[in-house]
Amino acid sequence: MNDCIVIIPTYNEIENIESIVRAVLSQHKPFHLLIIDDNSPDHTANKVVALQEEFPGRLFLEKRAKKSGLGTAYVHGFKWALERQYDFIFEMDADFSHNPNDLEKLFDACHFGGADLAIGSRYVTGVNVVNWPLSRVLMSYFASVYVKFITGMKIHDATAGFVCYKREVLEKINLNKIKFVGYAFQIEMKYRTYCAKFEIKEVPIIFTDRTKGVSKMSNAIIKEAILGVISLRLKKLVNTL
Repeated sequence: MNDCIVIIPTYNEIENIESIVRAVLSQHKPFHLLIIDDNSPDHTANKVVALQEEFPGRLFLEKRAKKSGLGTAYVHGFKWALERQYDFIFEMDADFSHNPNDLEKLFDACHFGGADLAIGSRYVTGVNVVNWPLSRVLMSYFASVYVKFITGMKIHDATAGFVCYKREVLEKINLNKIKFVGYAFQIEMKYRTYCAKFEIKEVPIIFTDRTKGVSKMSNAIIKEAILGVISLRLKKLVNTL
């Protein structure tokens, strides 16, 4: 039984899906890969099904009925992975903004480096972002500064979506209580990990903006993140997190 599973949520990623699957499954470490597809109109899931014949026992697909948000996709994947006894559970995007070659860095941080949660961080050694407009870089960077100020977490990249969890973290966190569905989900997971006293380490990576497909960022997602951080802190203060 492999001990590592990479979870990638998809919605209309037909331009990236084959390449990202091959890149993840060609790493030196034999990762398993779970695609959570939200019934993409471009038939991303059909391409995954075709690829499963080439990667039997390593490539898995969970197809959901409709687009239901990043957070719910990951929670679905976490539960799937825990049921199958994986020890290291990864999150990453389908669009190559996260380099599959960095997966082993996150694994090493957890397996050898004592981390319970390893974060592929854009900001722990400066600003390591390629092809983003300055406005997007500043919004992302200061979002993490804002999160650090409100929550007290000593994390440079609180909105990062390239991470590795030890299974003990996901077992301890009540996944049924996860509230947020957009990028606030990433903040919520880190904050719940932090509040549960797990060891969090940031691993420097270079983040490269997608070259194919369309970003899922929206004003609603930004608003959820801004207000969500305050909500999380208040819940912690009144012991209802």
